[in-house]
Amino acid sequence: MPLYEHVFLARQDVSAQQVEQMVEQYKALIAEYEGSVGKVEAWGLRTLTYRVKKNRKAHYTLMNLDASPAAVAEMERQMRLNEDVLRFLTIKVDEHEDEPSAMMQKRDRDDRRGGRGGRGDRDRGDRGDRGDRGPRRNDD
Repeated sequence: MPLYEHVFLARQDVSAQQVEQMVEQYKALIAEYEGSVGKVEAWGLRTLTYRVKKNRKAHYTLMNLDASPAAVAEMERQMRLNEDVLRFLTIKVDEHEDEPSAMMQKRDRDDRRGGRGGRGDRDRGDRGDRGDRGPRRNDD
């Protein structure tokens, strides 16, 4: 059977438990079509780049699928009908990666760094200093 990576976004006001229930529902659907779901990664509640159906945030979830095209089509059909699913994307891949996805690796790196950006130790005191450039000219 073909291999797929499937990512879906659930509304921000849905709880993490409800997202897990949706994942279990879609796993059961894939199993009905004699497919299987490999790795499932919950990327958590993340800010969207732009509003999607009046939502500023969404729960992101990645699923690695080993399923027939009919199973994927049925899952996508049910996602279209589900009001809690904002968007989804399914991509056919040659093989699944065993290691954590890039999103999970990024989260681990951010956790080790101690927050956003990693610029906490930068000196911010001399922002207004013009150095040896001399005074500004006022050309009218």
